[in-house]
Amino acid sequence: MTTVEADGVTLGVEHFGDTAAPLVLLAGGTTMLSWPDALCEALARGGRHVVRYDLRDSGASTTVDPEAPAYTLRDLAADAAALARELDDRPAHLAGIGVGGMVAQVAALDHPDAFSALTLAGTRPVAPGPVDDDLPDHDAATMTRLFSRSMPDWSDRAAVAEFAAAGAEILGDDPVAARATAERRWDRTPGMEPAVQMANHLGMVFAKLDCKPRWRERLSELAIPSLVVHGRRDPFFPVGNGEALAREIPGARLLVLERAATAIPDAAAEEVAAAMLAL
Repeated sequence: MTTVEADGVTLGVEHFGDTAAPLVLLAGGTTMLSWPDALCEALARGGRHVVRYDLRDSGASTTVDPEAPAYTLRDLAADAAALARELDDRPAHLAGIGVGGMVAQVAALDHPDAFSALTLAGTRPVAPGPVDDDLPDHDAATMTRLFSRSMPDWSDRAAVAEFAAAGAEILGDDPVAARATAERRWDRTPGMEPAVQMANHLGMVFAKLDCKPRWRERLSELAIPSLVVHGRRDPFFPVGNGEALAREIPGARLLVLERAATAIPDAAAEEVAAAMLAL
């Protein structure tokens, strides 16, 4: 793992594969560890230079104040385009997961020359907050269980890892994998300030982010090969959100992972990689 200066900020990155190969840029949701190692390695074996990166206020990227971000969703989209251009002279395949998928949609719309393909995983076509009437919202019962829990002691690595594992179980993800990822995320978090830790583990910065203007109505402008990946069992962004993206992006392919929830499980890494490589 290292850092790259792009768009006037420092972005934490990790490289997989041959740096001379075509670039696949993976936007974290919010940290790079939202993208599983197994998928990054499968893409690299497929002949791609894979770079996953941390969004601002997470991981090794510029961290200032996650409780009052002085940037917008469009700034994060500009980061993606600047990083793609810094890493390769050719347009990149951009992928975003979760809230990183929102970044990726706006980046592809605002900076079309920077990208040659688009993958959106476990995300939706509108910003955090009230959802459009035709889109399924978070599953209410699951959200009650998830957000009624007491926050952990963010200075206690084991407590944070256990919190993540319990949350994964509620969401339908693998708690063992979530615990291991949380430990790695904790090790990479700069400092023990609760707001910084929450930004890394929960993506709380997006609750404070300016995500205007809307972009859903512009999805028909996308003119690059696109893939939408979504877990059938996702209670956070239910699968209808992925189905809407696939309908509204011209020519997009929808890949539904029947046994997945919010995370891409290692067992699905080869299937997802094959679909991405086919773009």
